[in-house]
Amino acid sequence: MHTLPGTTGRRRIYLMRHGHVDYLAPEVVASGSLHVVPLTSRGKLEAQAAGRALAGVVLDRVICSGLPRTRETAEVVRTFLDPAPPLEVDQDLVEIRGGLPNTPISNRRDLIAVMSFEFARAAEAGATMMQGGEAFTAAQARSIGAIQRVLCRPDWRQMLIVAHEGINRLILSWAAGTGLSATSAFEQDTGCINVLDFDMVPADDDGREPKIERVLIKAVNLTPYNYLKHGMNLTSLEAIFDRDFALERI
Repeated sequence: MHTLPGTTGRRRIYLMRHGHVDYLAPEVVASGSLHVVPLTSRGKLEAQAAGRALAGVVLDRVICSGLPRTRETAEVVRTFLDPAPPLEVDQDLVEIRGGLPNTPISNRRDLIAVMSFEFARAAEAGATMMQGGEAFTAAQARSIGAIQRVLCRPDWRQMLIVAHEGINRLILSWAAGTGLSATSAFEQDTGCINVLDFDMVPADDDGREPKIERVLIKAVNLTPYNYLKHGMNLTSLEAIFDRDFALERI
């Protein structure tokens, strides 16, 4: 099993969120699907900043959820990598599916108010992402399953995964050993990078797969385009739905 230099069973995942998007852009509203949302010009700059930050890292694999916003982010980052691994897709990393809001939404402020505290409910029994949405337990199970599958592969030591705010929150809450209860605490700014190390017990001669002995959270919510987050006083959700903020230069 390939491991980080100086270690015997440690591997690293750079867990990234896609760059900035506009979920209420005209083309997205017309399609009726958030799956088609592309990166904004700001999102492309964020992806470029991440690419420059990762340019000196030897990445053995690059995986995204397959949705356009993660695929586009990953492809931008890959242009800075040498060598650049082929882009892989794992649909178990697709964003948690949202349902319908309990109250009418007529503008961006309404949407922010409705969604702001959804993740705070994640640990409640039977909690879903809004009414009729995917259960937080189900989304966490599939995303953790994706992480566990790649950790069983022996052919890498460092990889990049480009996913989504909700999925990253669920993975980080699990990595912290808190189940779902810390989901709301892990803010994920667009274009951010988290660094997770996994101490693995190698497979044995009896055919048993490697297992995770320990998870080390090395860094959370790093934003290469603004490491000190100066002026980033909005939450990720507020920033996405604030047009003035979205138009600011990086």
